[in-house]
Amino acid sequence: MAELRVDIALLSLFPATPAQLEESRLRTWPQWGGTLSLKEYLGRYTEMDLVESAKDGKLITWILAPREDPTTLDFMCACETYKRTGLVAYPSPSHSEPNSVHEVTCYAVASVFTPPSKRGRGYAGHMMRLLHWVTASRVNLPRFPEAWGAPPDEVADAGEGLFSVFYSDIGETFYRSTGPGGEGGGWEKRAAISTLWEVDPEERDDEGWIWLTEGKLNGLWGRDAERIRKELVNIPMRHTSYEVEHPMAFATYLPTDGVCSFHIRRSMYASNFSIAGGFWGVQSSSDRGTYASWSVDMRPPPPTLIVTRLCASEETFPGLLAKIKQAARRSGVGKVEVWNLGAGLRSISEKTGGRTFIRDEHLPQIVWYGPGATGNVEWVYNEKFGWC
Repeated sequence: MAELRVDIALLSLFPATPAQLEESRLRTWPQWGGTLSLKEYLGRYTEMDLVESAKDGKLITWILAPREDPTTLDFMCACETYKRTGLVAYPSPSHSEPNSVHEVTCYAVASVFTPPSKRGRGYAGHMMRLLHWVTASRVNLPRFPEAWGAPPDEVADAGEGLFSVFYSDIGETFYRSTGPGGEGGGWEKRAAISTLWEVDPEERDDEGWIWLTEGKLNGLWGRDAERIRKELVNIPMRHTSYEVEHPMAFATYLPTDGVCSFHIRRSMYASNFSIAGGFWGVQSSSDRGTYASWSVDMRPPPPTLIVTRLCASEETFPGLLAKIKQAARRSGVGKVEVWNLGAGLRSISEKTGGRTFIRDEHLPQIVWYGPGATGNVEWVYNEKFGWC
């Protein structure tokens, strides 16, 4: 007998208890576990709970459950949020003055899952609408709809977010519709552009390049964050590459606090794959502003080396790309993928055998809680490092 739909006014959003956390992961294993056994799948979660991007309350699993029974294991659905540090730049009113850049709290949303027995009842959509009320500053939100009952309780390790992002695998429409006040006003899609290369057999020497282990990359991210901050100070107000015609703000994550290294950890735990030399990045020895990091995506097979962060000029990009392909080749990986190459680098990619296309999965979507509308905010540095 099919379950009856529970009135959404009787439901609210709660941080998962340890038992609910385990139950949420047990539910997702059949669909997301891939080749991992249940023990391996749960073990990977246990390991990932300890990485820098998750520890100290930065990762919270949320569950939609009855208000009268918030600790039940028969909850409706679940999702995760990662609390992160980002930067927002507001354009200067004068071309002679720098932009105003601010460090802000922001969130990445992941692992939205409703068990098959509870689908088709609007639970996931309601959960996502309530999620704004625990991640954003409530002074930036509309009036809470009376039909939803009372707002969720505020949680100590959450809130105060100026924006959040989500990577959708079910198209744009659903998450865009889940705003904090009802239909509309949710996460809006931004560039979902990938460039893909087949790895050729040509081998080159390593002169002029420094291979980077995970440890060396961890030392790079602080300098990379400062680079991003400096670039935002002078980022032009308009550019043909922008998704937004007249941005009133530019928003980005920072790669620090384990955000970039998350991908390395996940690659290592996802399978028995081993990257050649333990190298997850490369940097020019003559131009320290030219570098890249990567992870490996094992699904769907065959594996693909995914560049998580890339910094290069039009002059240095071909050499950097050659080293990235070399890392893939030495690891037995036949493809390289980069998200959202700059317009100048994209034209060069075509000359090096790259194929650029619009993805229909991992769609980057953003919602803005600051002044103005989400549609007026340009998401910059929209690269793979932000995904979770």
